[in-house]
Amino acid sequence: MRLLGFAQEKISWVNRYNLDLPVTPIAVTRPQTAQDVSGFVKCAAANSVKVQPRSGGHSYANYGLGGEDGALVIDLLKMQDFSMDTKTWQATIGGGTRLSDVTKKLHDNGKRAISHGTCPGVGIGGHATIVNHVVEVEVVTADGSIKRASEAENSDLFFALKGAGAGFGIITEFVMKTHPEPGNVIQYSFSLSFGKHADMVPVFKQWQDLISDPKLDRRFGTEFVAHELGAIITATFYGTEDEWNASGIPERIPKGKLSVVIDDWLAVLAQQAEDAALYLSEIHTAFTVRSLAFTAEETLSEDTITKVMKYLDDTNHGTLLWFLIFDATGGAISDIPMNATAYSHRDKIMFCQGYGIGIPVLTQKTKDFLGGLVDTIQDSATQQLTTYPGYVDPSLVDPQQSYWGPNLQRLESIKTTYDPNDIFHNPQSVRPGTQKKL
Repeated sequence: MRLLGFAQEKISWVNRYNLDLPVTPIAVTRPQTAQDVSGFVKCAAANSVKVQPRSGGHSYANYGLGGEDGALVIDLLKMQDFSMDTKTWQATIGGGTRLSDVTKKLHDNGKRAISHGTCPGVGIGGHATIVNHVVEVEVVTADGSIKRASEAENSDLFFALKGAGAGFGIITEFVMKTHPEPGNVIQYSFSLSFGKHADMVPVFKQWQDLISDPKLDRRFGTEFVAHELGAIITATFYGTEDEWNASGIPERIPKGKLSVVIDDWLAVLAQQAEDAALYLSEIHTAFTVRSLAFTAEETLSEDTITKVMKYLDDTNHGTLLWFLIFDATGGAISDIPMNATAYSHRDKIMFCQGYGIGIPVLTQKTKDFLGGLVDTIQDSATQQLTTYPGYVDPSLVDPQQSYWGPNLQRLESIKTTYDPNDIFHNPQSVRPGTQKKL
């Protein structure tokens, strides 16, 4: 029985998150130190085996299992050390920590916070490499070296890790600046029901007009989620209720059935996690996902919104479980130059993610439904829309260009310097350039 239990535990290490994409790694390891990670990387390189890290979380395309058969997976689940420097208020966080644990540890160590997403099961490795709070990392590179990287040390590698991390090394430790938890937070969630999706056109346009306002209060965050029976609009405001009312946003945001009003930071995090679970839970299942990003000039015209909603009404979805999630972005993210880090979407004000979930299996109709939805939006755009690697889209024709755009050439050069044999590889990661960086 002990042997059976041990075998079952090891099998669970290889569980795929997206059951529609079969991936079988050559092995899954769970190191406890950076030295362990270094040894595994050296072994893989010596045997021409590709390597991908998994930072305790999941991946839409199973890149946490290498993305392709035969990769070595280095799962950092056991690397969850945490410490807080109460003089600088910088937190040192192990590379295998999940977001839910990060928020709890920050709260328990001085009631601190960082900006982050809403899904509690996301591992810090793929998540924190996007955010601006990272000031230094410990990273294992393709030759097995254990390095420190920051703006002052190995700055070219640090540039690449902040937005394209999985192709450049395995981050075993993050050092992050933190802020005091918000003193007041107001969150609303509006549920709207419609006879048909075409009725959503003026509602979505009103929401999009709001988030497109360059003078929009930066303390405000929001999502618009279309689903089979209607839509949900979330509104989070980091301030008091009086400040929320004074912002003018309450008069401009579409109204519906009010389901949530919260003014406690941890309760807001819990509610956001619950909302995220409505769209794509921690349950391993078969699903298809597509994503797009929009600048202010690329937002949907009223004509395009009408086409999208008509498409939702007229097309066989192949499933009742589908979601079209629009996230507002921008604000302080846009203050940082595009070439400051690998993340190349600082000019975007909105992201869109479409999900289709198999019940009980994913059908081609659902895949075609989401593909046609993306085509409907793209056909109305004046240029090719992009997205970022945190919203993995396995169907992208040129993922590297879509993910890293103007920063791609520099990333290819850095890749050539630190990983010329492409040891850290998945189907959409940055490839080495043709010329070695001098």
